[in-house]
Amino acid sequence: MVIDPTPHPTLLLPVQRQGTPWSLEFLARNRYQLIGAVVTAVLLPALLRGELGAKVGSAETTLVGTFLAVLLGAYVLRRLTAFPGVQRYSYVLPGFLAAYGAMIVVFFFLRLDYSRLQLAASFLAAVGWFHFALHVEQSARRPRLLVLRGGDAEGLMQIEGADWLMAGRPDEVPDGITGVVADLRCDLGPGWERFLARCALQGMPIYHSKQVRESLTGHVAIEHLSENTLGSLVPSSIYMRFKRLVDLAGVLVAAPFALPVALITAILIKAIDGGPVLFRQTRVGFRGEPFAIYKFRTMRANAAAGWDFTEEEDPRITRIGRVLRRYRIDELPQIINILKGEMSWIGPRPECLALADWYESQIPFYSYRHIVRPGITGWAQVNQGNVAMIQAATAKLHYDFYYIKHFSPWIDVLIAARTVRIVLTGFGAR
Repeated sequence: MVIDPTPHPTLLLPVQRQGTPWSLEFLARNRYQLIGAVVTAVLLPALLRGELGAKVGSAETTLVGTFLAVLLGAYVLRRLTAFPGVQRYSYVLPGFLAAYGAMIVVFFFLRLDYSRLQLAASFLAAVGWFHFALHVEQSARRPRLLVLRGGDAEGLMQIEGADWLMAGRPDEVPDGITGVVADLRCDLGPGWERFLARCALQGMPIYHSKQVRESLTGHVAIEHLSENTLGSLVPSSIYMRFKRLVDLAGVLVAAPFALPVALITAILIKAIDGGPVLFRQTRVGFRGEPFAIYKFRTMRANAAAGWDFTEEEDPRITRIGRVLRRYRIDELPQIINILKGEMSWIGPRPECLALADWYESQIPFYSYRHIVRPGITGWAQVNQGNVAMIQAATAKLHYDFYYIKHFSPWIDVLIAARTVRIVLTGFGAR
C-alpha cells in the first residue's frame, strides 16, 4: 500500500489520468517543467545576448546566475505550493522575485559583472513559463479518487480539490482512477481487503482517508488518541531554536518601522478616545505557561472586563479601534512579548486563561497546541480568521495541529506571505 507515514503537506501523488494527451502529461511532470524552464529562461536569453547588448564575460556569468536562479525559484515555488489551499499562480512571481533578487545580491557582494538585460529577460521568461506549466499541470493532474464505503466516506467526498467516485463492487476498478481512498481503521471485509491488495500490486496508490482529508484541507484532527498520533506532531527542536533567532532578527528589522507607527497610534488613541493606550491580559503561552500579552486598546475604557467573545460590529470597539483591528496594528506591542521569548512572529494565537480552560474542557487535546510558542499570526488566522465559538474553535485547533505537524521554514514563509495580504485586505478582523 502506498501510504506515506512521514509528515508532508502533499499526500496525493501526481498520477497520470487516463485519456490525458501525452503532450499535457509530458509538460505536467516536474522534471520536464524544469528542463523547459532552463531552455526558455536560461539558454534562450543567453543565445540572444548579442541582441541584448551583453558583454562576453558578463554573459557567461549571467548564464550561470540565471541557471541557479531558475533552480532556486522552482524549488521555492514547489515548497510553498505544497500546502493545501494555496493558489499556486499567485506565488510564481514572488518566488522568482526572491530567487533572482538573491542572485543579484550575490553578484553585488562578489563584485561580478553581469548583463542586467539578460537577467531581466530570463526572469520574465521564467515567470511566464511556470504560469503556463502550472496551468497545464492543473489540467492534467487533478486527482480522481475512488472512495471505499465505511468511516467518513460521504463527508470526505464533500471536500473540494479532487474528483470523487464511490466504489461499487470489489471486483471492478473504474477507468481514469488515480488513487483509492479507504478508512484503514474500519473493518472493510475480506472482499474489499483483497481489492486493495490487487490495486496496490497494480501500482495504484492507496490512501488512508484521514491523510487525504489532511492533504486537502490543511487540518489535523486528533479527537481520538491513536497510535503515534501525538508523536507525529512533535515539532523540530532544531528549527524551534533557529526560529527564535529569526524572531529576534525580525524585531531588529521591524523596529525602525514599527516604532513610529506605534507612537502615532498611541497619540491617536489618547486624543480620540482617552483612557489607557495599552491593553494587558494574561494568556496561555509556550508549554502552558501564562504570560501578559500587550496590545493597543481597541475597546472602550469602560468596557466590561472578562473573556466575552468579540462579535461582528461589537459595540465595545472604538472608532480608532476598528481601524487598528482591521489592519492588525493593535498587535504591534506584542513585539515586546517576542523580545521576552514569550511569543513568536508566527504560531498559534494565545488565548486568555478563562477561554483556554473552557476550550480544554470541551475540546480533546486542546492543550497540545502549546507545544510551540504562540504567534502574532498563524496558519489558522490566514485560513480562517478570528473565531471564538466552540465549533469554529475546534476547526481552528485542527489548523494549529497541522501547523505543528508541518513545523518548518516553508510553512512560516507561506504564512508570512498570506499575512501581508490579510493586513492589506482586513480578512478575518473583528
